[in-house]
Amino acid sequence: MNELQFAARIRHLLNQGTQVEPRIAQRLKAARELALTRQRAERAPVLLWADNVLGNDWGWGALSARVVLPVVMLAVAAFGIYRWQESQRLAEVVEIDTQLLTDELPIDAYLDRGFQNWLKKHAAEQ
Repeated sequence: MNELQFAARIRHLLNQGTQVEPRIAQRLKAARELALTRQRAERAPVLLWADNVLGNDWGWGALSARVVLPVVMLAVAAFGIYRWQESQRLAEVVEIDTQLLTDELPIDAYLDRGFQNWLKKHAAEQ
């Protein structure tokens, strides 16, 4: 007997049904209900979390702290990095200007074409 025949035979027997004593049927029903209460909940699909985060109406008022707080922290961090980089650039410009005005700038700086172009551009702007 192969698998298909065996499955067909089981299906036939299950479709016929069996007559069970009421006491056994009651015990089977209780066991089935107990098994259903102990059954693990199914894992939610991956994108089902969006309903919990944004709410059912998808409005701005429904955003939770799980979304708002990280976004705000990311924005503050990006602004802080931007300000730090700007202060570094300003410090470099101040250092070059100071060395230029006190004639302590190395001779290599005067030989650099980019530096000469930068000086001409700044002279034209002023």
